[in-house]
Amino acid sequence: MKILISALGCCCFFALQAVYAQPLQPAPASNTAVFDQYVAKAVQDWHIPGLAIVVVKDGNVVFKKGYGVKHAGRPDPVDTKTLFVCASTTKAMTAACMGILVDEGKVNWDDPLIKYLPDFQLYDAYATRDLRVRDLFLHNSGVGNADFLWSGNGNTSDEILNKMRLVKPSYPLRSSFIYQNIFYLAAGKVIEKASGVTWAEFIKARIFKPLGMNRTKPTLAETVGDPNRTGAHFWVNKKVVEVDVDTADAIAPAGSVWSCVDDLALWVNCMIDSAKYGSGRLLKPATWAELLKPQTLVTEAEFYPTQTIIKPHWKTYGFGWFQHDYKGEKLNFHTGSLGGAIAIHAQIPDRRVGVFIVGNLDHAELRHALMYRALDEFALGGDRDWSGEFLTLYGGLKADAEKRQKEAEAKRVLNTRPSLPLEAYTGKYADPAYGEVTIRMDGDKLRFNNNGRTFATLEHWNYDAFNVRFDREWYGKSMLHFAIDENGKPATLFWAGMTFTRVP
Repeated sequence: MKILISALGCCCFFALQAVYAQPLQPAPASNTAVFDQYVAKAVQDWHIPGLAIVVVKDGNVVFKKGYGVKHAGRPDPVDTKTLFVCASTTKAMTAACMGILVDEGKVNWDDPLIKYLPDFQLYDAYATRDLRVRDLFLHNSGVGNADFLWSGNGNTSDEILNKMRLVKPSYPLRSSFIYQNIFYLAAGKVIEKASGVTWAEFIKARIFKPLGMNRTKPTLAETVGDPNRTGAHFWVNKKVVEVDVDTADAIAPAGSVWSCVDDLALWVNCMIDSAKYGSGRLLKPATWAELLKPQTLVTEAEFYPTQTIIKPHWKTYGFGWFQHDYKGEKLNFHTGSLGGAIAIHAQIPDRRVGVFIVGNLDHAELRHALMYRALDEFALGGDRDWSGEFLTLYGGLKADAEKRQKEAEAKRVLNTRPSLPLEAYTGKYADPAYGEVTIRMDGDKLRFNNNGRTFATLEHWNYDAFNVRFDREWYGKSMLHFAIDENGKPATLFWAGMTFTRVP
């Protein structure tokens, strides 16, 4: 009996070994002309002014091309050297920078953050003491989205980090997942403390230069004057219009890199080949593997709406990478979104395939469709029309949003008046974390100013609630309302989930 069991065990072992150790099958033959036509049609279907894409397979660039124009209504074409913002795909680069310092023994993933930033504080004292370097990359800190600290309010990087002590946690440390940009800024500061140079200098010297990414810049500020840089675009009143280029320079390690697909091909190839480049290596194999190891569960039901169609069985996050299963493979990817621009970087190292897509239209989710289609075309097989399916999906989501908006408008109580004359609402309202809102009269209208940067007109809705009509229409719509105190004076202003107290 013992011999039989042993024999069965051996048979099982070798059967499993045969399943898991078999060599990868060759990638299916790819018709680049067909893929080119697919991308070109999809760009038109989604009304994207300009887009560029690169696909790397087995160490070779198998597809690379620019489509459309840099600026809507102008003839300047996108090419493979056109600079686009990488936005949050920068996060994987910052993680690699930290990995370099780990390899050099200057940082340990499990070091407390306060070892490098002793003055840094969170609202929760325990989280302040126990937050580790690895936690900076995993969106598991317990602190909810705090983008109001940097987006459009003029805070410096140091001011942003200092104000994190004012942001109340949404859940206990490491108990869940909420996407959080600002801890990547903290990671950049750790890189600066451990290396003696700024994050921007470090990433240029230790990633861009070795890989030969000669056109890649760490910040928007360093792209000024480059004639081959794209603009930014939004849908405004059912038309695609060019808007001001947005900046993430204040939280640069989270999303400020600008690059072109010529350069991004080098980064993609390095990251699908265990961090190797030419005769060199950015990271030790074990550190590269640590970056891509699932570190935390993505607990939000559908972080990306496209996953309602893809239906992954599991979703995790590594160091700057979302992860899920796709056609039996582990897919690492990350999107990038900044006002008027999009990006996505995806890789399946087991298939030695990677893709990078950049575009100049706000939240143009064709990026997801082209990611999956490129993986199908150049590695996994299949010709499913992801663009068509996702276009229908997002069309439905837009229709649902418009329906909810109409339902909200239907609840408006008509023929009401503000509790007070409009002049009574003027003045300054402030919060230590959110900054200041100033309300003033302009003719017979109330004008709104947030931190000296966001301007809008307030239009009465009902009672003491007002619609915020931004001067920059692409900022969207929001509602603001005042609370009147026992003395009959406006004491508090509520806007976009933030609360501002009137300054005497």
